[in-house]
Amino acid sequence: MKKYLFPVILSLCIGMLLAYTIINSYNNVDSLTVSKNAEEIYYLQKGVYSSKTKMEEGMSDFQHYIYNVEDNKYHTYIGISKNKNNINKIKEFYQNKGYDTYIVTKITDNEEFLVVLGQYDELLANTDDENALSVICNQVLAKYEEMVNGEYQD
Repeated sequence: MKKYLFPVILSLCIGMLLAYTIINSYNNVDSLTVSKNAEEIYYLQKGVYSSKTKMEEGMSDFQHYIYNVEDNKYHTYIGISKNKNNINKIKEFYQNKGYDTYIVTKITDNEEFLVVLGQYDELLANTDDENALSVICNQVLAKYEEMVNGEYQD
C-alpha cells in the first residue's frame, strides 16, 4: 500500500497544478456576451466626430439620427436594417443626395426592436420611392431611440 501512496499524491498535486493553470488562463481572455436572441444588423454610418458640438453641427441636415460614443468619439448612424439589400438601398439613396456613408454591422438582442425592424424591412424591400425611403428610415431611427436607447435611460 505504501508503494502506491507517493504516485497517487504526486498525481493529485500535478492535476491540481494543471487545473489551477488552465482556470487562471481564462481570466485573461476577453469574453463576448452571447444571447440566443441576438441578431446581426446593419447600420449606415454617416460620420465620426470628436465632440458632441461638432456632431450636432455635422448632422444638422438630418431630421433623425442616432449616435454611440465609442473611444471618446461620436459615431453617427442614419439607417438601420437586418437586410443587406435594404441597407444598400438606403446607402444608394443617401449617395444620390451627396452623402458619404459606410455600412457597419453590430449585434443587438432587443427582441421587440428586431420584430419592428423586420416589419420596416418588408416595407423597404417593396419600395423605391425616395419619400417613402426617407420616412421609413426616420421611423426606424425613432423606434430605435424609443426601444433600444430608451432601455438604458434611468
